[in-house]
Amino acid sequence: MSIPSIVYKAHATGNDFVVYADPDGEYEPTADEVRYLCDRHFGIGGDGLIRLAHPRAVSDLSDAQVADCKANGAEWFMDYRNADGSLAEMCGNGTRAITLFAQRQGLADRPGGRPFRLGTRAGVKTLTSLGDVPGLGKDVFQVEMGAWKRGELDGYEVTIPGVEGSARGTFVDMGNPHVVAVLEDAFATLPTVEELDLAVKPVVAPEIESDQNVEFVRIDEQSEGDDAGEATMRVNERGCGETLSCGTGLCATAVTLRAKTGIDHWTITVRGGTLRVDVTDTDVKLTGSATIVGKIELV
Repeated sequence: MSIPSIVYKAHATGNDFVVYADPDGEYEPTADEVRYLCDRHFGIGGDGLIRLAHPRAVSDLSDAQVADCKANGAEWFMDYRNADGSLAEMCGNGTRAITLFAQRQGLADRPGGRPFRLGTRAGVKTLTSLGDVPGLGKDVFQVEMGAWKRGELDGYEVTIPGVEGSARGTFVDMGNPHVVAVLEDAFATLPTVEELDLAVKPVVAPEIESDQNVEFVRIDEQSEGDDAGEATMRVNERGCGETLSCGTGLCATAVTLRAKTGIDHWTITVRGGTLRVDVTDTDVKLTGSATIVGKIELV
């Protein structure tokens, strides 16, 4: 097995991962190994696997991507794999989990120290350690998620096989593809957010060749005077199924809600906790907690 004998279990608002450090570039996982370790019955269990490695040790990266990491001060790279073994461009919750892991390994500064620059397949992300934050939890990080791109508002139809009704969805590119459907509005006839069966993969039309994550959202409160809103979200992630949280999905959700309401700052509740998302014309910031669950010796 091309996996070290010691790995760790981590999560960020319930989005859980098998993580390990590979400073010498010896342990690039195979798809079968990822599927085995992420299996919740026969392995450790997780929505994905993250290897913390130097960019030059990640075989699918181009010379330009490695050079971009160097130019932007990212010594370490988040080599993220979905639970089905496929590569993923980006995972917002994963950036927080692996940065907390890097802190515990002495590779990243603790609260009050320098921001941590982390390479990803969607570019270099900067994470600031905030420590404990009331309402958001312990070991909170703010992630500068970078630029976003949005398609036509409500440009897609979203359905769920076996479930009556549909909703309109908006495409958002956060380095990986999302379609965000706001429920309980004039365009949606799907059940409420809490009642959805997301064990079944949603269908998006027109079809998106890369596949996509799909977010289902309800606006709970909005205050134009305070430029602040609250929402509830659930997500079905490509390669994973429903997860308790999705960082890039939270960002895509806030981008969509901003387009619909004009509100820039959102507190969004997912099944794994509560996070804050701040959107501008040029970037998104995601703030939430991370947790190291335990250290595991493979046999």
